Amino acid sequence: MDSKNSYSRREFLRTLGVGSAYTLLGSSVLLAGCSSKQGNGTQTDETMSQAGPLHTASVQLYTFRNQLNNEVQDTLQRVADLGYQFVETYDFAEDISYDEVGQMLRDAGLSVSSMHGEIPLGEAGERALRRAEAYNNDKVIWHGWPEDERYQTEDGIKELAEIYNEASEFMQSNGLQFGLHNHWWEMRVDESGSYPFEKLVNYINDDIFFEIDTYWVKTAGQDPAEIIRKYRDRVQFLHIKDGDAPWYEDLGERPHDPMVPVGQGTLDFDSIVEACGDSHTWMVVELDESDMDIFQAAGESIDYLIDNNMAKAERTTA
Repeated sequence: MDSKNSYSRREFLRTLGVGSAYTLLGSSVLLAGCSSKQGNGTQTDETMSQAGPLHTASVQLYTFRNQLNNEVQDTLQRVADLGYQFVETYDFAEDISYDEVGQMLRDAGLSVSSMHGEIPLGEAGERALRRAEAYNNDKVIWHGWPEDERYQTEDGIKELAEIYNEASEFMQSNGLQFGLHNHWWEMRVDESGSYPFEKLVNYINDDIFFEIDTYWVKTAGQDPAEIIRKYRDRVQFLHIKDGDAPWYEDLGERPHDPMVPVGQGTLDFDSIVEACGDSHTWMVVELDESDMDIFQAAGESIDYLIDNNMAKAERTTA
């Protein structure tokens, strides 16, 4: 990575003001779906140089949870100063209203790419509606934690599918979209050669989109690129994280291994991005744990995506 170029890019963003870039985006903030198809699904070097990367970088705010617990506005501004213009939210501020958080995001020049939360039914559904309005976003994602034992049986998977379908129908009736985020247990292949997510897809509504966590797919022993290609028509978001991605039998009971900046671990992001084809995909950086300064790790991650033409900071219309 050329640190001089990375520094210059961040300095340029500070000089311009990220808020100005946000203003230029206008109504394109909500355009999180797929772009029109182009040719055979690949981009030539000439196309890349003219139009830039197809995909857009975002960052999951859970990455900065320790900092958000102490100072929200300063933390959001530091995220923007790294070059991020989009964030994926989670419910981090119990004593601050969604409207207040929305204003803080706007003050930092940040837009919302997507929103993690509980399954949007009942009170959680009402919270999702308030959050969507405050954040000006229509992508509601069930974060999927912790592991649900129903994934261990076919009948349990059917039961979960009914819940997800009900949540999606509620979101759809209110002009929103519902998506699922995976961990390792949905992707772990069993003795029969199948895995829970594969079965789940048979029972859920077609309008439920996916956010594939590439790190947990690799942890489960599968190739993230193959999973992305298999479900490509429904993949709108990827969680982009890196590290050793080791498997442990007690993985759910032990602290997660430290993750590293994107491009410095074991994941093959060239194949991951290639698997996305010519559909716009959100590349959502996340570090669950890190041994280094979290802002440095997140900054090096977006630099890697941009410097390698895998993602851009802004989302523009096709």
